[in-house]
Amino acid sequence: MQPWNLSPVVDPRCRCPLHERPTRAGHRRPGSVGVVELEGHLEELFDAAAAVRERAHSPYSRYPVGAAIRTVEGDLFVGCNVENAAFPEGTCAEAGAIAAMVAGAGPTARIAEILTVAGGARPGSPCGGCRQKIREFATPETRIVSTTPGAAAIGWTMAELLPGGFGPDDLPV
Repeated sequence: MQPWNLSPVVDPRCRCPLHERPTRAGHRRPGSVGVVELEGHLEELFDAAAAVRERAHSPYSRYPVGAAIRTVEGDLFVGCNVENAAFPEGTCAEAGAIAAMVAGAGPTARIAEILTVAGGARPGSPCGGCRQKIREFATPETRIVSTTPGAAAIGWTMAELLPGGFGPDDLPV
């Protein structure tokens, strides 16, 4: 089943539609995703990602993407995809937003939530490389939301999007 066909699930403790309602005994369904409504604080992220998406350089794929990050401190950073004729040399919107976050807030900044606006008919999840880049600055509870220009949206936690992901805490540094 594709994630955009699932029903919304909302945590009764939070007004944010990205939090899932616990199943029996307070446990969450592993790997579950939710279709979300863009309201409240997500509207600001959507507007920022949609605006920067207009600046994307995507002449080859014609799939412009904008990303907006809110840090745990409440700062907002954006990025867009930048393609290159040497295809593997392009960058994703998520990577651009993460680079802007590190440049603006430093390497200790952490992502509270990230939202993308992609050019397709349905929301596209972050690629494998971006999942790993997000993981570097995320917690298992960090929210990742993928949307379309028409505001169709799906969301995950970092733990759901990259289960068992390798991160800084796995290194003996």
